[in-house]
Amino acid sequence: MANKVETLSTVRVQKTDDLYKIVDTLNRTLKEENLMFGMALDEDDRDTAVFTIYRT
Repeated sequence: MANKVETLSTVRVQKTDDLYKIVDTLNRTLKEENLMFGMALDEDDRDTAVFTIYRT
């Protein structure tokens, strides 16, 4: 049976060089709480990052 991933929240923020460190720390710390965090660059604005919180 496939795991369901639910999107809880998405926010656009200004891209910074260290933003990935926050996402990595959140994923390591909260994985036992069935939470996962993602970050991607906005396709239309390379200075904006899209930060998403998922429940796994």
